[in-house]
Amino acid sequence: MATFKVVIGDPEAKDPKEVYVRVVESSELKLTEAMKEGRELLRARANPKLIETIKTPYRIATIRIWKDKAKKEKLSLTVKLEPDPNVPEGVVYVPAGSLSEKLGSSEALAEMFRAKNFQVVVDGSKAAAFIGKKIGETLDASIVGIPGKKLLITGGSDSSGFPMLQSVPGSAKRLLLLSSPPGYHPRNEGERRRKMVRGNTISEEIVQINTKLVD
Repeated sequence: MATFKVVIGDPEAKDPKEVYVRVVESSELKLTEAMKEGRELLRARANPKLIETIKTPYRIATIRIWKDKAKKEKLSLTVKLEPDPNVPEGVVYVPAGSLSEKLGSSEALAEMFRAKNFQVVVDGSKAAAFIGKKIGETLDASIVGIPGKKLLITGGSDSSGFPMLQSVPGSAKRLLLLSSPPGYHPRNEGERRRKMVRGNTISEEIVQINTKLVD
């Protein structure tokens, strides 16, 4: 049975407002297997005023914790925010274990902002809804937890990293002479190379599907 990593881009999050927060693990929030496997976003609780400040209508945010800024070492978490007026404005509660397993600490200072990109793993009937869809087609975004929007399929790749190409019909692999992305990034003007690509149709051989939110 197919399993896909669906990467979702939010075109409206062009210059997201960053806020500084204290991220704290809460025993009231459970780190489920679905969250660990990426089939669900981490659930987090925040004050409604904080959610309003970062202007995230889908309540999906990125939490960025710097381990070492000089070395650019960081931990990034994508969370689905649940509004809770009892949470202090400058605090975000996350499931127990989501920080300590990676940082060795149950709390940390962080930057939080509206997520530009995030990903969700889909399987079963959700994955089946993508089979046969082509680049340029859309699905209901409720399949990744965002009702009222659509997902526009913009590309994808298979387990070997071969990219889907919109101009190639079907789902099979093809060896093509390319001069531009996707599939080939020339170093010099006019340079071309033969590269393996996938067709424009999603099959069970695809592992990553690239999408963006549209109306």
